[in-house]
Amino acid sequence: MNKVILMGRLTRDPDVRYSQGENATAVARFTLAVDRRFSRRDGENTADFIGCVAFGRQAEFAEKYLRQGTKVVLTGRIQTGSYTNRDGQKVYTTDVVAEDLEFAESKAAAGQNAGFQPQQNSNPFQAAPAPSAAAGDGFMNIPDGIDEELPFN
Repeated sequence: MNKVILMGRLTRDPDVRYSQGENATAVARFTLAVDRRFSRRDGENTADFIGCVAFGRQAEFAEKYLRQGTKVVLTGRIQTGSYTNRDGQKVYTTDVVAEDLEFAESKAAAGQNAGFQPQQNSNPFQAAPAPSAAAGDGFMNIPDGIDEELPFN
């Protein structure tokens, strides 16, 4: 089985190109900065920069909605390949092919964390606002000062 799940931020806007021919297909290339689970000895976080590629509808989604700093969850697979460059040397490649892309944070959080404001109403997949108690979500609000009575502090 070849399955990859990543959560990270785009290091720059996706590079989108279209294949030649009658049935042109979108191909989006981008890099995700994925935080490592453990920090270095000095306490500083480290990240891996993982090359990703999306085709077709996923590439069109990336072109339309993803920008530098956008936090996404990517589900896909690892694909290896090779080609001969202009100097005649064989170059080996490893990419994560995106089969599914989802936003990992709300538009408001993306704007605060990445230093940019996404366009309003441009994303039909935006996160729904959290339901409130007034909406009858079935949960009651816990009053302030009751923390010590909760069994799971």
